Amino acid sequence: MSAKAGNGFGILVTFCAMLLFWLLLSGIFDALHVGAGIICSAIVALISHDLLVAEKGEKVLSKSFKFFIYLWWELWQIILANFDVAYRVLHPKMPIDPVIIEFETTLRSDFALVTLANSITLTPGTITINIDPEKGKFQVHAIAQAPADALMVDKTMQSKVADVFMEQ
Repeated sequence: MSAKAGNGFGILVTFCAMLLFWLLLSGIFDALHVGAGIICSAIVALISHDLLVAEKGEKVLSKSFKFFIYLWWELWQIILANFDVAYRVLHPKMPIDPVIIEFETTLRSDFALVTLANSITLTPGTITINIDPEKGKFQVHAIAQAPADALMVDKTMQSKVADVFMEQ
């Protein structure tokens, strides 16, 4: 496959992902909105296709499917963490004991590190403070020890991101 054909595939995958995202967020399916979505998605795909599909031979479809499944798992974690934070805030004793933790991960690709960092920050009760990409070292602020332990001891989120990007 030539480099030009590889770019075409990357543009197509990016275009489809952006258009699907546009349609999901807008929720309006008249000709004007769908047309605007097609135009905007095409522009974004032409400009930034290499961000989503970096190189040929990276098992893009497999990673995309695993990433889609991961997004649903992450959404569920966000819902659970919202209940945890609400419990801590509404509890009469307010069991809040903020901690800053450091941990290392085996993840090394930029996209995997950013996905883990954003997943941590999107989950209520935890915020990524700093990342050292060479060492895979994270600094995270957690509202209490339990959310911190989920990142340091359980490591489910790390292993799921590693599975998505095939870095196990």
